[in-house]
Amino acid sequence: MASKSIVEGLWEVNPEAEIWWDSSPIIYDNWRAKMIERAANKGEMKNWLDRLYHKDNSPEKNIFRGVTTNPPLSYNAIKDNPDYWTQWVDQLIAKDRCKDSEVVFWETYKEIVKRGAEVYRPIFEASHYKHGYISGQVDPRIRDDVKKMVSQGIELHSLSPNVMIKVPGTAEGYEVIRQLTARGIATNNTLAFIIPQFIACMNAVVAGIKEAKAKGVDLSRWRSVITAMSARYGTLGDLQKEAMERNIELSEAEIRWAEIAIFKKACLLVKENHDYPGKMLLCSMRMSPQINGEIRSWHIEMIAGANIVYTCAPPYLEGLLEKGQHLEFRDQVEEPVPQEVMEKLMKIPYFRRGYAEDGYTHDEFNIHPALVATAKEFSGATQSMVDFVSKRVAKYCG
Repeated sequence: MASKSIVEGLWEVNPEAEIWWDSSPIIYDNWRAKMIERAANKGEMKNWLDRLYHKDNSPEKNIFRGVTTNPPLSYNAIKDNPDYWTQWVDQLIAKDRCKDSEVVFWETYKEIVKRGAEVYRPIFEASHYKHGYISGQVDPRIRDDVKKMVSQGIELHSLSPNVMIKVPGTAEGYEVIRQLTARGIATNNTLAFIIPQFIACMNAVVAGIKEAKAKGVDLSRWRSVITAMSARYGTLGDLQKEAMERNIELSEAEIRWAEIAIFKKACLLVKENHDYPGKMLLCSMRMSPQINGEIRSWHIEMIAGANIVYTCAPPYLEGLLEKGQHLEFRDQVEEPVPQEVMEKLMKIPYFRRGYAEDGYTHDEFNIHPALVATAKEFSGATQSMVDFVSKRVAKYCG
């Protein structure tokens, strides 16, 4: 093999870890072509990307083991090929005549999820259902409605057996995770940032498994992952706000340490909880911080060696592949955060509560600043998809 990509270097520290694609699979070919076109060494970039994923590879040869999506990423599939999706939506409307915009949106969203699932289903089958899952997210606008989320989760899962349901880390979301698990439906806990949420998810999954086994439900095509939205915790929440209120100055590196500290503890809790058979999933990573004029990516460097899922969005992969070849990885997941940094962070209630196992009640999950901000963004992207199809509906039914 010629030169290895930085992604391969990370994976080799612990081959039980998984690298996932954080976007719709149907945009991968266009993204790959753009990356190769602008690369200084086009042949090397092509080899890197083809080893990550290529439709002609045998399933076990692809480094990507699964996929996560969310409403913004699904909407990107439409923006990646607007002419095609305009025609597809128009045909759907013409076929069923004057459907409600919300109905057309949901059918369009399901089609995007279904096509992505088809791309990764060979990996799912070849791995005997261990890998090849794709996350389909319930509508973030209904994150407090258990009945509707369960119904949408069942509907999305019916598209393909490798569709894993992304459920928000609200108080209601953990009841949804319990119910879907009891049905043998794989779940991904999203909109999760803090230790109490991760514990709530593990408890919900364990309760669901117990119910499923009591009813004889087939769990062979089930799995669970718990997403930690790393950089969103430090940048969208109240970490810096509360630090400033206490005259505490946080550097870029210390903000990253806050996110890493929580994730390190989450990995330890999952490892110690022998009843929970799932994995932590790390997303929202950044090329950060800059140390002595050199760009780092501590989100993965300081967690290297963990048996987790790293899900990589296209912009982050671009940073890694184009600017991160100098990064070196070794097993650091169990190495502690510097004591002086922890002492500083523990003076900030936002961090102290998020790091404590009992720092938040279930009802307080719903008002956590990072969750509220992320949910607003995801709801806005969902509405953008609705607006896209509304224009097409208006053309036929206005």
